Amino acid sequence: MGLANFADTRQSPCEEFDVSRKLFAALALLFSLGLAQLVGGPVAAATASEPGAAQVRTLYYDSSGAAEFVSAVDAGARVWNESVSNVRLVKGQPASIIIRADNGWPRAYVQRLGQGTIYMGRQAVREGHDVIRIAAHELGHILGLPDRRTGLCRDLMSGASAGTSCKNPNPNAAEIAEVESNFGRNLRSAESYAGVFAEGGPARVSR
Repeated sequence: MGLANFADTRQSPCEEFDVSRKLFAALALLFSLGLAQLVGGPVAAATASEPGAAQVRTLYYDSSGAAEFVSAVDAGARVWNESVSNVRLVKGQPASIIIRADNGWPRAYVQRLGQGTIYMGRQAVREGHDVIRIAAHELGHILGLPDRRTGLCRDLMSGASAGTSCKNPNPNAAEIAEVESNFGRNLRSAESYAGVFAEGGPARVSR
């Protein structure tokens, strides 16, 4: 090959810059895709970009102080996870829900929607009330549901008024819809929900 032909095959400085820029962009894209795959980014992004997809809010709970009621608390959390779609209860940190055990009546101190302290009181258990129903009921307060002492077993938030023969830990359709609304279209107004809910006395609720 002569010198003239060799000179003709060389790229101009502008062409070399363009090739380098394209190569850098391709490498950057590959790196970002690899990093996203590592941290699970594509799945989250795909979920968020789906038209009309509901945003799922995760609430972490700490049941390390629940003593003999840990498995009941986990079962109560599963009840809600299987019933609603836009909020999930997950054991772990950072926990906005603290669950403890004591010898009084079950009760919930709700600081705001999705945040508070639950006491799994042994008095109700000693009297024969179902422990998983108690856990699901108290978690219902954290999710924005007040006590409704209807005496009906089909109503989770009827609590102890349904009697010791009631073993139903599942929320009814209206209770499910209310929680979905609290964490969905009415999230902003529901976030101010707070109160003290005790089976042995009147509830004090504020919104």
